[in-house]
Formats: sequence, C-alpha cells, structure tokens
Amino acid sequence: MDQITISMKNYLAKHPKLKYIFFGGKGGVGKTVMAGAAALWSAKQGKKTLLASTNPVHSLSNLFEQNVFGKVARVCDEEKCYAFEIDTKDTIERSKKEIREKINWFLKFADITTKAEDFIESATMNPAFEESAMFENMIDIMFKDEYDFYVFDTAPTANARRLLGMSKVYSLWVEKMLKSREEAKSLKELLSFSKKEQKDPLMAYLLDFKDRMAHAKMLLTDDELTAFFFVTLPESLPIAVITRFINWFHEFGIPVGGVIVNGVIQKDQVGADTVDFVRNRVQMQDEHMAEIWQIFGDRVRAIAPLFETEVKGAKMLSRMSEHLFVS
Repeated sequence: MDQITISMKNYLAKHPKLKYIFFGGKGGVGKTVMAGAAALWSAKQGKKTLLASTNPVHSLSNLFEQNVFGKVARVCDEEKCYAFEIDTKDTIERSKKEIREKINWFLKFADITTKAEDFIESATMNPAFEESAMFENMIDIMFKDEYDFYVFDTAPTANARRLLGMSKVYSLWVEKMLKSREEAKSLKELLSFSKKEQKDPLMAYLLDFKDRMAHAKMLLTDDELTAFFFVTLPESLPIAVITRFINWFHEFGIPVGGVIVNGVIQKDQVGADTVDFVRNRVQMQDEHMAEIWQIFGDRVRAIAPLFETEVKGAKMLSRMSEHLFVS
C-alpha cells in the first residue's frame, strides 16, 4: 500500500459528531502547524473553532504572527477561527490557591492547628503538577462548550500521553481518597463526644471532582467526539516514537484518528541537476515512507510537503490546510 485510503477530510466526514481533535508527536515534527491548519480549515467550513495549546512551550503566537498568549483572539482574519495559548503561570497560581483552600478545609475539619502553608510547597513541587494544572485548564475549556469545534496543539507525545491519561489516573486517586475519607469520618464520629454531624466540604469536593473526571474521561474516550492525530516526519526517530505511543493511547481508550506525514520533499522539484544532498534526502525519505506504509497502512490520513519557506501566517496555513484536507 502506498496511497491514502481514508483521507483527513473523509475521516471527518465519516465522523460528523467529531468535536475535539488533538495533534501530537515527537518535538519538531510540525504539530503546531498541523493544528493551526486544521483550525483554519474548520473555521472555513462554518464552524466556530478554538485552537488551544496545552504545550507549556507555546508557539501559536509565532505561528499566527499575533499575540494569543493568555487570551482568546480571532486569528487569520477568519471570522470563526480563534486561538489561545494557556498561561501556564496563571494556571499554576490558580491551582495553588485552590490547593490552599482544600488543605485549609481538611485541617479545619480534622481540628489540626498546623498552617496550610506548611503543606503547599510539598503539594506543588511534584514534576507532574504543571501537567495537572494544564489538564484542569484543558477540560475547563471543553466543559464550557462555547465553540463548535476544538483543536488542541499538545506537548511532545510523552507529555501528551500523561496529560490525556490523567482522567484515568485522577479517577483512581479520587476513589482511594473517598475511601480514606469515609474511614476517617467514621473514626472521628466514634471518638467524638458530640453527636452533631459536621459538614465535610472536602468530601463534597471529592464527589464533585469524581463526577468531573468521569465527564472528562467520557469526552476523551468517545470515538465519535474525539480523535488524536499523530504527526511524523519521514525519519526513523519520529516514526519509532509514534509507533510506541499509538499502542499506549489505545490502552488508555483515547481514540487515534490516524497519522499525518509532514515535510516530504516533492519529487517534481528534483531534477538531474539537483545537488546530491537533496537527492540523498529524497532517497532516505523514500525508504522511510515505505516503512510508514508498512506500519500504519490505512491509518495514514495526509502527506504534507516540505514547503520552500516556513509555515506561518494565514497564507501559508491556508496552503498547508489544502494538503491536510485534500479530497
């Protein structure tokens, strides 16, 4: 097999309810460009579309040549196309504030006089804290449901898998917390001289959080609503990376929409007088394209060319979208 059986455009046509699409892959393969092209194409189809970056190292402002950091802004002079780089610092500070409130709840309920600040640093020093805060922000965007279509530009795949897998991890954590909370409540009632029942705000929060994670998991694992697209170059390392992670995404129940190959040198641009460097690159890409067809087969959705210039701004993104959504 060396041709696309179900294109990106046909895939979306076969999934008319699709609302959330994610682009991921190894760093430097063109995830942001593909996400931008997809958002622009969606907006041109008449859907109010939001492109959001869940990558702490943002590049949407550079892609659109306008500032979208920490705010939603219309881009590419397209009426229904919007972009937003999540302000990670603001997200983290907001999460710290919420953690402080929850710890204060717990300490007050447990009659412990220690100050919450003593726990804040240890609670927020975990390396995954930033990803947790980003996940919360991502699902907030999804839950608000203000747009017809959402495109997410994710961090490199290892981060993206942790980010999207958090709904499952959080669910397991909440179940354990609820069990521990019930046990603590029962023990406190046994030891208490007062039979007056105290309201447990942390328990109410955990139950609400459980419902929130269940909703997030439902959205992220519904193959009619959600699809994750892996972007690769015709090179060995990015191919190996997405081969490994596609299986992981399947295990977590996150629907994989397919694979997009970026940066392919067009053979009609290569002539007899082309320098050896370019001819060698073409030969290398041919070998890796054969590997791509062998591994991914009918999951390849689009093949995008290596353009003569950097892809940024409305004009170049429109050119890219024509290749990404070719009939």
